[in-house]
Amino acid sequence: MIKGVRGIKGGGGIKTMQNKKFLPYSSNLKIKARNLRNQMTSAEKRLWYEYLRQHEYRFLRQKPIGNYIVDFYCSKLKLVIEIDGVTHLDEKDVNYDNNRTKELEKFGLKVLRFWNNDVLNGLGAVEEIIEEEIGKIKSP
Repeated sequence: MIKGVRGIKGGGGIKTMQNKKFLPYSSNLKIKARNLRNQMTSAEKRLWYEYLRQHEYRFLRQKPIGNYIVDFYCSKLKLVIEIDGVTHLDEKDVNYDNNRTKELEKFGLKVLRFWNNDVLNGLGAVEEIIEEEIGKIKSP
């Protein structure tokens, strides 16, 4: 069990992956996630307002999962979408992102990563990649 990790709100303690409908999360990330939703980057705003917000599958913004906050998450597809900026360029951050992705994959999630510039300057291509991945998930 992960210390300080919760699953179901009001569920009376820690819920693990035994109930696969809910992912555990660190309860101390809830306020930070709320703040991040109110302070989205320009790339996150563009992807959200021009594509994911009205998508046929429901995506959530800044969703706590485990000890992390992911940029976008669709529970039905078990899909995480991360938007990375220049702060993800040095070796230390690349290693952190790789470890984070491995941890998220342990929950059975697929993680897609895009650069800010990809979203800001080529949203159509990003949408195509996401739709292609959704197609793979729907019909494995």
